Amino acid sequence: MPGPKTNEREGTRAVLRHCLVSPYKLREVVDAIRGKPVHEAADLLRFVERDAASIVGKLLASAVANAANNDGLDPEELFVSACYVDEGPTAKRWRPRARGRAARIRKRSAHITVIVSRLPEARLARLQARRRAENLAMRARRVEATRQARAETTEGASRRERRHPEASPAPEAETTEGEGTAETTETASTLGTTEELESTDATETTDATETAETTETAETTETAGASGTEEPVVAETEVAPAPEPPEAQAETDGDEEKDS
Repeated sequence: MPGPKTNEREGTRAVLRHCLVSPYKLREVVDAIRGKPVHEAADLLRFVERDAASIVGKLLASAVANAANNDGLDPEELFVSACYVDEGPTAKRWRPRARGRAARIRKRSAHITVIVSRLPEARLARLQARRRAENLAMRARRVEATRQARAETTEGASRRERRHPEASPAPEAETTEGEGTAETTETASTLGTTEELESTDATETTDATETAETTETAETTETAGASGTEEPVVAETEVAPAPEPPEAQAETDGDEEKDS
């Protein structure tokens, strides 16, 4: 029983007609990507040393875009289900030769068709498993490379410390993360409480001293005011009479004698 015809194959296709390249040259490239996943076929066409590879690569990208935009398929799940090259019209030209003869030049053309379809479930599962394994292996290689780099850095630092011990910094006291943090917090809170108590005591002592000085000053002021309002006590003293002149004293003596 013959297989399905090329124009009856299932899948999304892209066709390039009247390509001015020989079908023989195109079939060498097309045969290399038939049946491969889309990403592998694209990588292969990127590194094939044939000029026709760029033409087939553009046509493959067009087929993938048609499948994604028109049919809603995931590009990661597609593969090249069919690809073939048909011979197009040939242009005939003439070239002069010796003895007045002419040689025929055939300028060939081709029609290229690329069809992409979704991978079968079993093959898709195997492909996904292989990709996961490759990702895990790549991650393991990155982790191993990082560990080796760290080990080399540590070894180089220890080697430098052994060669130049005076240049190495003094080791700092190591404390456990939880206990050290808790002790530091408790110490800081204790110091803060002690400083607050000392400042409170000093403030209270200063207030008490100021209150006492204010009280003494008020008492002194009241005493001075009370003594200032009373009338001063004046001591009574006898005032001696002024001496009399000699004439008056002589008259007084004369009068006393007369009386006697």
